[in-house]
Amino acid sequence: MVSAVEATDTVTIGQQDIRKTLRNVEALLKEDKSASPQMRAMMQLLMTIINLLATKLGLNSSNSSTPPSKDTGRQRGAKNKTKGIRKPGGQNGHEGANLRKEDHPDRIETLNIDRRTLPADTYVEAGFESRQVIDIEVGKVVTEFRAEVLENPRGEQFVAEFPAAVTRPVQYGGSVKAQAVYLSQQQLLPYDRVRDYFADQAGIPLSAGSLFNFNQEAFDRLESFEAIVQRHLIGQELLHADETGINVNGKLLWLHSVSTDQWTLFFPHAKRGGDAVKAMGILESFRGILCHDHWKPYFQLQCQHALCNAHHLRELEWAWEQDGQQWALTMQKLLLDMRHDVEQAGGAIAEEAALSFRRRYRAILARADAECPPPDPKSNSGIGRVARSKSRNLLERLRDFEIETLRFLTDSRVPFTNNQSENDLRMTKVQQKISGCFRSLDGARIFCRVRSYLSTCNKHSITPTEALDLLFSGTLPDFITSLQ
Repeated sequence: MVSAVEATDTVTIGQQDIRKTLRNVEALLKEDKSASPQMRAMMQLLMTIINLLATKLGLNSSNSSTPPSKDTGRQRGAKNKTKGIRKPGGQNGHEGANLRKEDHPDRIETLNIDRRTLPADTYVEAGFESRQVIDIEVGKVVTEFRAEVLENPRGEQFVAEFPAAVTRPVQYGGSVKAQAVYLSQQQLLPYDRVRDYFADQAGIPLSAGSLFNFNQEAFDRLESFEAIVQRHLIGQELLHADETGINVNGKLLWLHSVSTDQWTLFFPHAKRGGDAVKAMGILESFRGILCHDHWKPYFQLQCQHALCNAHHLRELEWAWEQDGQQWALTMQKLLLDMRHDVEQAGGAIAEEAALSFRRRYRAILARADAECPPPDPKSNSGIGRVARSKSRNLLERLRDFEIETLRFLTDSRVPFTNNQSENDLRMTKVQQKISGCFRSLDGARIFCRVRSYLSTCNKHSITPTEALDLLFSGTLPDFITSLQ
């Protein structure tokens, strides 16, 4: 009988060791010669199901793509964090961020001495001492434009021109729009909370319809930005790509990300694979190196590939913890040694050193064949491919994609991980946690385009407020317009 319990680690519920119990049941079943084939088959199925469920219990953020927030009984902070000896607050030698006096204060209040409180004498002014209070004022500012009207003797009237942006008797200004979009798209506040903020802090009543219109206006104004980013990303030497599921009115859609350390583009689509890649209009024409997490449709593209080793480290952790694969632990240590040497070398190591690492890499996988062999072809039912364990799939993937996995060794452009994409996508996860979903695909499109703009500006040291103020004043930052 083929064992249904492959793992050697411990998975407990309360005081019960699930793995140990399964192994005991399996041993008893082997000794029981009276059990019918039907009974053995049924017990084998039940033990397989229990083993799969026990394995799922062992998944966490260190050995899978499970986010840390889903870890059971997780501890805040670093996994192996030890209590430091330093006192709280700024440390000796660090660059401080103390308050400094402004050279040009906005308001000056002069404080005079009540001379009646002074001893009788003759006094002359000898300067002053100054102290500054840095504060904030939030309030409504109403600007009224009055266009002069002139009339000639024949009764013909001539009216001065209003500013181009002033088109209505009463309207919201660019700062209101910029702040509303900032709170909605950057700080991810729901519309009701944005409305409460404006009503409470500035006495400005905004409707949900107005807030949506502000976001829609930002989306429309950024059409040229999106086209510029698409063209610019196609010509890059290295791109990071990733995708994550988003809830759009109860349906699972996908938010795709293509980025560099200077540019970001988000794109929502109903599909995860080739149709979405084509609709985005970047990767089909890209001929550089694409760093990703081994999503298969990417391999259909006409470019080189680099795989995320952060994912490999987590999968190797799972293979060691859950399947007891010694080779996985050895491979994990080797990848970490590679990363260390590459970092010490400034981004890439010599070909001779890389060849030594590759030999060790292949030797580990060769030994892994004995520890984690492929399934017996005789066990195939005749329908489809013989099922492989998760650890075996990882082994074969590391072997088949050695070049893509180890490209970071000698190419300084290629990072060890695809963390750039994961960092860019992080706020999408926050948005989903706060709001739960997008109410419509239009809302998802607005979010993606505006967040692409804000993320790109942030990478160029332009704050979100500054970026939105420029947008609603009718212009874009210079680093974008220079590419038009």
